[in-house]
Amino acid sequence: MTTTTTDVVILGGGHNGLVCAFYLAKAGLKVTVLERRHVVGGAAVTEEFHPGFRNSTASYTVSLLNPKVIADMDLAGHGLRVVERRMSNFLPLDDGQYFTAGEGRTKAEVARFSVRDSERLEAYETRLETVAAILRDLVLQAPPNVVEGGWLAALPEMLKAGSVGRRVAGLDVTGRRDLLDLFTKSAGDWLDGWFESDPIKALFGFDSIVGNYASPYTPGSAYVLLHHVFGEVNGRKGVWGHAIGGMGAITQAMAAACAGVGVDIRLDAPVAAVLTEKGRAVGAVTEAGDTVRARAVVSNLHPRLLFDRFVDPAVVPKDFQARIGNYASGSGTFRMNVALSELPTFTALPEAGDHHTAGIIMAPSLAYMDRAHAEARLHGWSSKPIVEMLIPSTLDDSLAPAGQHVASLFCQHVDPTLADEHRDTVADLMIETVDSYAPGFKASVVGRLALGPRDLERRFGLVGGDIFHGKLGLDQLFSARPVLGHADHRMPVPGLYLCGSGAHPGGGVTGAPGHNAARAVLKAVRRR
Repeated sequence: MTTTTTDVVILGGGHNGLVCAFYLAKAGLKVTVLERRHVVGGAAVTEEFHPGFRNSTASYTVSLLNPKVIADMDLAGHGLRVVERRMSNFLPLDDGQYFTAGEGRTKAEVARFSVRDSERLEAYETRLETVAAILRDLVLQAPPNVVEGGWLAALPEMLKAGSVGRRVAGLDVTGRRDLLDLFTKSAGDWLDGWFESDPIKALFGFDSIVGNYASPYTPGSAYVLLHHVFGEVNGRKGVWGHAIGGMGAITQAMAAACAGVGVDIRLDAPVAAVLTEKGRAVGAVTEAGDTVRARAVVSNLHPRLLFDRFVDPAVVPKDFQARIGNYASGSGTFRMNVALSELPTFTALPEAGDHHTAGIIMAPSLAYMDRAHAEARLHGWSSKPIVEMLIPSTLDDSLAPAGQHVASLFCQHVDPTLADEHRDTVADLMIETVDSYAPGFKASVVGRLALGPRDLERRFGLVGGDIFHGKLGLDQLFSARPVLGHADHRMPVPGLYLCGSGAHPGGGVTGAPGHNAARAVLKAVRRR
């Protein structure tokens, strides 16, 4: 058992923890990262799941990673390369038809189903981007925070709120109405107001239920749709891509950037407790009994996990403790990796082509998605689940033996409390669902890794399998994330900060919470 001293100790080496560590160390602070697993990256890792087959274990595709973070950390210089899909999305439909989407093709594809919808597509995309641009500008700053005290304490937050208000005031009336709709309406209601054909609504509506245990007709799901359009790849907005080497290539590049500025990353170092003295966080104790004392403690953990397991409740205000205990967290996600002896052949589009590089969505309508959610709530999982499949080995031949492939299956909906004994039953169902669109798929599977919500919680600390570290509801967004009064990344225990996806602006592999938390820590440490 040893005792060491540092300026900042970070709990968890997920991507946001690494981003935060980099900015703090670059500013001249001594930083130690304690990571429970044998590898950094949290849910953004690449691992071998079957002999000779590697893939991104949890998070699986790139778009939301913030361009400023990429540039500041020089991730390209540390080996990161992201390639675009050759087709954005492919939807095989129940009647043997198909729908494809991507640059230069979406409008014509929509017109095959509805000329009216194809004529409205450009206006839809323009108006959605207008709102997305506002929020994109806000992701790299802490939102206005609710503070106690007089006007002097509140003045900085009032100025910040005024800045946000001016940005929103720049919208015309139509833009302001769209902003309100996208924060409060269901994705289904929003899309039904725009389009009449099922395939285009299914394409856009899928984003509203990704990692969200909800129907596309659940109020607030329109924001989840919006959250997924913030991104870009290689400077191109709204594009999704693949990191060569899998998602672990991102976090390995981040770890290299951290090493370059002197960050001490300790693997196989699970934390047992946040060390507090006189009500202040002053370090962390590992399960091995080692103590790291620090001027600030920064948590990359899910906020409920942090306060349920690692912080002495005696130093936490009772109201905050009660509210964080009720912090909504739980996803309908069931995550699978499969090793394939060959590419799948789809009934709707049997020849090999660009559609194999796309996000392949097996959920042909909003009604299908609505039923999948309702059935999962009643029975634990849907007999006709929602499956998105990516085959990254079509873009990256380092992931599988020559002539063979790996596929990521991102599946909805299962109940967040799905018992482990049902894992194989549900995994079989997901394989059979793909096989119904691509006969022979099941026979081509030579290995698989299935992770239900409990597996995701045990392996990555995702409470309820929630990939966002908490639901993206209006009561858990912006100034209310994770709890009103703590949107500035400072937790109610002095010296303790939150840098994970439970902080603004929320989930996804963005790096934004880590970036913002570093600012808050630097400001406080310098002031002290």
